[in-house]
Amino acid sequence: MSTTRAEFNEFFPQLTSVILSELPSFGATPEMVTRIKSMIEYNVMGGKMNRGLSVVDTVKIMRKETELPQDVNEKAMVLGWAVEWLQAFFLVADDIMDESPTRRGQPAWYRRPDVGILAINDAFILESCIYRLLKRYFRSEPYYIDLVELIHETSYQTELGQMVDLLTAPENDINLDRFSIEKHAYIVEYKTAYYSFYLPVAMALMMTGTPVESPVYQVAKDILIPLGVYFQVQDDYLDCYGEPELIGKIGTDIEDNKCSWLVVQALDRVSAEQRNVLNDNYGRKQPAVHAERVKELYKELDIEGVYKAYEDKAISELEDKIAKVDESLVPRAVFTAFLNKVAKRTK
Repeated sequence: MSTTRAEFNEFFPQLTSVILSELPSFGATPEMVTRIKSMIEYNVMGGKMNRGLSVVDTVKIMRKETELPQDVNEKAMVLGWAVEWLQAFFLVADDIMDESPTRRGQPAWYRRPDVGILAINDAFILESCIYRLLKRYFRSEPYYIDLVELIHETSYQTELGQMVDLLTAPENDINLDRFSIEKHAYIVEYKTAYYSFYLPVAMALMMTGTPVESPVYQVAKDILIPLGVYFQVQDDYLDCYGEPELIGKIGTDIEDNKCSWLVVQALDRVSAEQRNVLNDNYGRKQPAVHAERVKELYKELDIEGVYKAYEDKAISELEDKIAKVDESLVPRAVFTAFLNKVAKRTK
């Protein structure tokens, strides 16, 4: 039985208390404790929690149990929240770099009048909390250093993806010559797929006794990285073609000059005249007619049809890979659970 979001959220105050209870030993004043509590609650809570829940559910699948013993469940919850804490660290920093006004339906942390540029240090504190929690709950486990190294490596991969994203599409500097299918593939693999798909499963494998030299990790990577890429391509597609009431936002990738899957596919197919249309309209925030003209061009190029063909092929290839998994190494259900959540989603 899958862990519910409510069950997952119920565990959160315990972890916040651990972080806050340590602060006096670092000479923290009451003002600092209050500030850190507010910052954690504002930024770590509030997402869909899919990454964190995936850790707990994968542990259940690996152990072939619908309910985990209390001590195992506690450790799985800590690792699930560690992924959510990592996500919060990335998003606080990302919002500053992108100058995003909102996050999860509220002002981005740095946009709060009492925060501003202090959000940079807050992001560092969020990252440090992850290692405080790992030390508290896993210090005596034989796989402790493997967990630490896994999160360090995943953070580095994500930061490299973010760097390429920022260099490819800097604010207020529109140059579609920087865009390519290869750059988009690198960005989505490194910025999204490793921490969103591979990390939760790798954590669960470590926690359930899979040694780091096991071929299972490569098997997982070979399925979960393409699945993560497909997920991000879906996001790019839904930004343009999704229903705002379903996806919870109005898409702005065109206006924001994003190196989106749609635009790199268009660039690969345009005539010289159509390329000029893209050059003149892509990345222009106002007036709205610019974005509409790009969408018209996508229609002319049948980018929606290109996406549908890509999606069918991606799902078919992932199903084939999962079918070939040796279940004596790892249950296929680990991967079908992810694919079932992602395939043909509309939000």
